[in-house]
Amino acid sequence: MNEILIESIIRSKRKTIALEITDKATLVVKAPYYVSNKAIQDVIRRHSKWIEKKISYAKQLKKAENKEFDSGESFLYLGRAYMLFVVYSQKEPFKFDNAFYLREDMQPLARDIFINWYRNVARKFIFERVNYYSNLAGIKYNKAKITSAQKRWGSCSREGSLSFTYRLVMAPIFVIDYVVVHELCHIIEHNHSKTFWGHVKVILPDYKDARKWLREKGQTLVI
Repeated sequence: MNEILIESIIRSKRKTIALEITDKATLVVKAPYYVSNKAIQDVIRRHSKWIEKKISYAKQLKKAENKEFDSGESFLYLGRAYMLFVVYSQKEPFKFDNAFYLREDMQPLARDIFINWYRNVARKFIFERVNYYSNLAGIKYNKAKITSAQKRWGSCSREGSLSFTYRLVMAPIFVIDYVVVHELCHIIEHNHSKTFWGHVKVILPDYKDARKWLREKGQTLVI
């Protein structure tokens, strides 16, 4: 086990010990006044795997959010990381060809350019997956749209309209397929009952792999 550094210990009248991982990927411990440092270290030792996992996720998220849009940085597309090159002599302001190429004078607008590109790609790719699984499962939907949602991968209205965040196109295809199938199945079952998950499993027997991927790496799908 690697040594886990504690940023701070906050003592109060609380009755239990709480472990929190901050946005800076550090550990904060909240503990009762009467609990000794040794007892705190014992709790940390017992939960070391969980702490290291959460710190790793926080570091990934921090790295993903601190983009400067310089040459050498990488950006996700369909689960793979592609490098960005800032170039000086290119006709197009921005293009993708097994790597991202951004014309130097467009660098101040890079974030908006990337988001617009992701949205356009998501509109085409995700809608293709929606139509594919809609036909495969015989589930009809009303309409579909791409959003800028930051906390939801997708949603389904009572009227059968589907929404998907553009960030989803950064994920691997099997993850995109899971979210698409998940929302399609909500047209049949507007809940997360056993019946609902049964519908999902019939279409995607390995859907739990995608759920796990989103839990562990979903926070890296940011720009």
